[in-house]
Amino acid sequence: MTRAGAASAAPARAPRRRSPQWAAWAFLAPVVIYLIAFYAYPLYRNLDLSLRHYTVRSFVQGDAPFSGLDNYRTILDNATFWPAFLHTVVFTGVSLLFQFTIGMALAVFFAQNFKLSATLRALFLVPWLLPLIVSASTWSWMLNSDSGVVNFALRSVGIDPVNWLTSPSWALTSVVIANIWIGIPFNLVVLYSGLQAIPSEIYEAAALDGASGWQRFWRVTFPLLRPVSAITLLLGLVYTLKVFDIIWIMTKGGPTDSSTTFATWSYKLGFGTLVPQFGPGAAVGNLLIIMALIFGLLYIRMQRRQVS
Repeated sequence: MTRAGAASAAPARAPRRRSPQWAAWAFLAPVVIYLIAFYAYPLYRNLDLSLRHYTVRSFVQGDAPFSGLDNYRTILDNATFWPAFLHTVVFTGVSLLFQFTIGMALAVFFAQNFKLSATLRALFLVPWLLPLIVSASTWSWMLNSDSGVVNFALRSVGIDPVNWLTSPSWALTSVVIANIWIGIPFNLVVLYSGLQAIPSEIYEAAALDGASGWQRFWRVTFPLLRPVSAITLLLGLVYTLKVFDIIWIMTKGGPTDSSTTFATWSYKLGFGTLVPQFGPGAAVGNLLIIMALIFGLLYIRMQRRQVS
């Protein structure tokens, strides 16, 4: 065989293939850059703020002295800390309870697939689609002591009007009501999607066994909806902990700090005074992050127990 024949008989060299790992990193790079730029770096800056004694001058020049945990001691010794903590817990807990309960009831109701079900579901999404500044301003007008529609309705049935936004006894209740109204559509959408994943055959079998409507919900719907319920409550918790705009627009945390939460207190410390306290404000914000992180870790632990 000639050299030309031997060369033609030899197998062609396969083209070099790039490693799949490089392709994976290429797809992952935009997400990593986004997380670093918009999550990791802001968290680092907030932690740095809480560990240094910042003034307006040092904030601009970047030469603030290290103060350790002094800012955290400052907020713990502040008279506003425990009322703000209690308001945060009450605001978050009551909002989650009613948002989830009402959202679950509406999801079960709309799962019946009656006429106009889709139209009514779309109408219930309106509070979720509105900008928060619009929703909060609307509630401020409705709960106005003099010209609000709520007090007008109370007067119509012979009940004395309530100072919803200007009374220390009612300010926190007012912002909780507004937040519940805004959060119901999210719970409705997520829980309704979870209900659609439950096979209808299970309900038919339960009905054949003589289970009532409440028994079917408690023994079938609620257990099968538990994973969806858990993530709904977790997302609602994280969102509610950091609610600021609704409270600030309606009451600004007042009167006399009666509706102040950690979110509004952090803003007041950092930006709400002529002499801003950047360090203590960042420390309060970090406490919110820690609270959300604790519940997130508890959720992960619960999920691992269910898998195992």
